[in-house]
Amino acid sequence: QLRLVESGGDLVQPGGSLRLSCAASGFTLNYYTIGWFRQAPGKERERISCISSSGTSTNYADSVKGRFTASRDYAKNTVYLQMHSLKPEDTAVYYCAATRYGCPTTVYDYWGQGTQVTVSS
Repeated sequence: QLRLVESGGDLVQPGGSLRLSCAASGFTLNYYTIGWFRQAPGKERERISCISSSGTSTNYADSVKGRFTASRDYAKNTVYLQMHSLKPEDTAVYYCAATRYGCPTTVYDYWGQGTQVTVSS
């Protein structure tokens, strides 16, 4: 069964950092573009980042540009989202998703179940 699993969500103070991980079960992430999304309570899901299968193309939403960085470790079959200078408005459930299309794209085939990030003092 093809599955994505996010991890690394936590409670962090404003200005802090977190690194989220997206790992695959049942398939290799290495051939897929990976997107990162988030959804805050009462808000629509927001596409915040993607990284191409080669790792050479990335894309970021204006809300996170300069603070978040996507990367991938092919040996570990894992994609990361490094988040710095976190703000309370970054509080959300964060999801990763995989697609065979390039970055950016709006079409994703596989989704994880999400990891909670809470930014609060």
